[in-house]
Amino acid sequence: MNYDSVLSERVVGLKPSGIRRFFDLAATMDDVISLGVGEPDFSTPWSIRREAVDVLERRKIVYTANAGMAELRKSIAKYLERSIHTSYDPEHEIVVTVGGSEAIDIAIRSVINPGDEVLVVEPAFVCYEPLVRMACGVPVSIATKPENHFKLKPEELREKITDKTKLLILPYPNNPTGAIMTREDLEASAEVLRGTDILVLSDEIYCEMTYGGKHCSIAEIDGMQERTILVNGFSKSYAMTGWRLGYVCAPAPITKQIVKIHQYIIMSAPTVSQYAAIVALEECDEDVKRMIKEYNLRRRYLVEAFNRIGMTCFNPEGAFYVFPSIQCTGMTSEEFCEKLLEEEKVAVVPGNAFGACGEGFVRVSYAYSLKHLMTAVERITHFLERHGGKA
Repeated sequence: MNYDSVLSERVVGLKPSGIRRFFDLAATMDDVISLGVGEPDFSTPWSIRREAVDVLERRKIVYTANAGMAELRKSIAKYLERSIHTSYDPEHEIVVTVGGSEAIDIAIRSVINPGDEVLVVEPAFVCYEPLVRMACGVPVSIATKPENHFKLKPEELREKITDKTKLLILPYPNNPTGAIMTREDLEASAEVLRGTDILVLSDEIYCEMTYGGKHCSIAEIDGMQERTILVNGFSKSYAMTGWRLGYVCAPAPITKQIVKIHQYIIMSAPTVSQYAAIVALEECDEDVKRMIKEYNLRRRYLVEAFNRIGMTCFNPEGAFYVFPSIQCTGMTSEEFCEKLLEEEKVAVVPGNAFGACGEGFVRVSYAYSLKHLMTAVERITHFLERHGGKA
């Protein structure tokens, strides 16, 4: 059998995830400190787990409505009303998905026709470009700059818009940089988009992890909700990664198409997770605050530590990643990560996995204990002493 002749050329042409490569390699080694995967080290809050146990005991494990349980969609609408002061109709404008990743996928597929251009703000999460390509769209990178704290500037956005532009993917708070967009920043981008038919996919999975201020959604900006597809989920804020639950909110004409795709590929999100998510939204604000407080402590420690040892690092204001420069070593991002893993058994992710403008940086997750991070910094310090850093 000649498999080269039967496989999808579009899929074969996709690059494997740069995140998983180093994670999988680290898994084959002993005594590795892995700071590569963005998975909270906290247990899912007990009230959420207790609800899941109760659901299992009551045997309420059946298919739900395709768009998700009505009660959960109502809870999501209430959460968005109080958090970003934006109203969504739970019956027609909210779809519950299997994680934020499915939400991104089906949102893109619901609006993209072959040849449509999709603006991808980079550095960015690794899934956006491949999903655009699989939807037969054309990804167009917008490279952000460290001197602007990796924020999207209006002139950068304006420069990339053509008559084929259909969608802007806005990933803030940002993975991998930890950058955020303030209301003022979003207003500037909104001004560029007004008067066009360009849609915005706003990935807000890290919205609760905003330090020193409150998250602002572009859907809050005047005139933007009608063109915004908002994606969020429960994995990061509530330490529910394995529960696989997210949601997408958009104007009804868009969600009508989104739910059709969801019907055919998934049918409905996990029932147990949906019941648990209601509890998360309605009872777990204090649990979230406790986790954010700990993340903030880790964030401050890592930023100070990396700057001290010569890996210049701007102060991220969101998510749970730092994005230090490794240019002091003269290595490429991939060389740095490979040698650090081999010599010191610390796994981080090369910045170019998130777009070409990430070259010269690495992503370090602080979704790990402070003790874990301190040991990693000791090892990285030893590594820099041998490879040209000032440590």
